[in-house]
Amino acid sequence: MTTKSKSYSRMQSQGKVLSVIHRLIEVIARRIYLFIAFLKGPAQSQPPIKDLTLLHSATTLAFKIRNKQLSSESVVQSYIDRIREIQPVVNCVVEERFEAALKEAKKCDELLKSQNAPSPQDLVEKMPFFGVPFTTKDCIAIANMKQTAGLVARKKFVSKHDAEVIKLMKAAGAIPLATTNISECAMWWETSNCIYGTTKNPYNTRHIVGGSSGGEGCIQAAAGSPLGIGSDIGGSIRIPSFFNGIFGHKPSKGLVSNDGQYPSAHSKEQDSLLSIGPMCRYAQDLMPTLKVLADKNIDKLRLEDKIDISKIEFYYMEDDGGQFLTSPVDVEIRDAMRAVVRYLEKAHKTRATKLSIRKMKKSVALWMANMSCKDKKDFTYELTNRNGHINLWWELVKWATFMSNHTLIALLTAAFERFGVKRDSEQHKKLIQESRDLYQEFQEILGDNGVFLYPTHPTAAPLHFEPLIKPFNFSYTAIINVLGLPATACPLGLNKQGLPIGIQIVSGLYQDRLTIAVAEELERGFGGWVPPVILA
Repeated sequence: MTTKSKSYSRMQSQGKVLSVIHRLIEVIARRIYLFIAFLKGPAQSQPPIKDLTLLHSATTLAFKIRNKQLSSESVVQSYIDRIREIQPVVNCVVEERFEAALKEAKKCDELLKSQNAPSPQDLVEKMPFFGVPFTTKDCIAIANMKQTAGLVARKKFVSKHDAEVIKLMKAAGAIPLATTNISECAMWWETSNCIYGTTKNPYNTRHIVGGSSGGEGCIQAAAGSPLGIGSDIGGSIRIPSFFNGIFGHKPSKGLVSNDGQYPSAHSKEQDSLLSIGPMCRYAQDLMPTLKVLADKNIDKLRLEDKIDISKIEFYYMEDDGGQFLTSPVDVEIRDAMRAVVRYLEKAHKTRATKLSIRKMKKSVALWMANMSCKDKKDFTYELTNRNGHINLWWELVKWATFMSNHTLIALLTAAFERFGVKRDSEQHKKLIQESRDLYQEFQEILGDNGVFLYPTHPTAAPLHFEPLIKPFNFSYTAIINVLGLPATACPLGLNKQGLPIGIQIVSGLYQDRLTIAVAEELERGFGGWVPPVILA
């Protein structure tokens, strides 16, 4: 055995030992978290749905509004009433524009009643979401609303302009209703910050909603909004969608403008990782929203191509191959993956190929290499609202004495970053090249007619603060950002604890239509979003 082989074998053995220790810590810590949750009292549940308007998809609402079966004003009012019901329980909204939204809805209704009213067909083509309310996460700018990104340093910052995606949604006739909570600086997969507090899972308030678009995932699941816009740099659309049992789509890299998202990217690699896309309860709303957001890039998607599910080449992996320090995939999630494979085989006579791609075990390292900063613009810089650098160790002392304006996880993230690979080092260059190699491997496998099924996350929504002991579990989504490929989070019902589970559906670059088509098919086969109790 060569010296290199011995060194690799030794590293593997050490990694396995660390993983066993980490698993023991997970098990012990979970029991502690459960005990703490028990001491805090029973979990709350979201209020039942009384207004059946809330059960329509955004696409259906648009149809009913333009055909005068529903008024825009009544729809907007229904969602305002619902937000007021759920907000005390789940804390998902950070700022509302209810009065302005009602005025805009009233103008929509008046236009439809006027002599110059556009025809329903004109509205379908030019304003497909005419009169429909929507929400977005706090770090995507809406003019004259706060854009804090969960940073105390930005708590009074008011955006002067709409983000490009908000302009496009408004041009499509949609009405901004509210902004939703995120993690501090949009860089963690639990939604909590020192301005607005913690958002709670609508299926069980002891559990998290994910991040950073956690407030958006929550409001969609709780039927507080018919349509949402999120952003995703390491899973920030797909993880909240998974934890809250809704659909979410991370578009192909470069397809949707990132202009107006804060924090903005510092490098070409970071911009390639970041995507803005739709979050919703019904799969049928994904494609119409993506058409709006893609704008001038719409031709790249080949939407005119007809899709036959039986002709798609399916591939899947049930886990990442054993990455160190990540949780094992829950049995119920593995079973759900296998159920999908069986369903596709039975319903469409397809046969999915099980893959073993070794580089998936390096997901965290590859993502961190692509996220690495230049010009000292690291996370300590971001936490000052890009105005110098925080004194990290002093902030940790302040946090311990309840005096810091930052969450513990933000400070730990900044500390961990210092031990990461340095930009432009030999190791960094090697990891960037491995990212490119993995992208090429996926492109060769998927081509323009392949779909890859993969866990969105190894577990259902953890308890609050539990991510602190399993920080690298986001790697299942992060690796897809590294590849820049489109991915749709698809719910597959609830587990035995009543929490949502699902998978993500990935395809080749600009083949977004395939992932969405498969999500629509799985919604038909597995039921999609599971609503709370409905009072008839």
